[in-house]
Amino acid sequence: MTRNIGLQVEAPKTECSDHDCPFHGTLSIRGKLIQGKVVSAKAPKMVVVQQEAPKFVPKYKRYARSQSKIHAHRPLCIELKEGDIVLTAECRPISKSVSFVVVEVVS
Repeated sequence: MTRNIGLQVEAPKTECSDHDCPFHGTLSIRGKLIQGKVVSAKAPKMVVVQQEAPKFVPKYKRYARSQSKIHAHRPLCIELKEGDIVLTAECRPISKSVSFVVVEVVS
């Protein structure tokens, strides 16, 4: 049984027993949505997502590329590999550096 998480995202087809899964567990999501590229998927329950955004530099009147990395929890029902584009949602802090959870694989 899949919960409604309040976003227009496609629910995963497989079920999991992960307590920190927004679809099959009790984790609620709130706040920001971040879309980015998976840079590292070596940990079994965590991924590193890199977000790129243009930043305007007023002195030179040009845009510079800026990037930031966040750590996100990967539920067991979502299959990921490096290079995938994912949508992550903010949640309560799961660990010291993890406050986001992957909710959908975009491509």
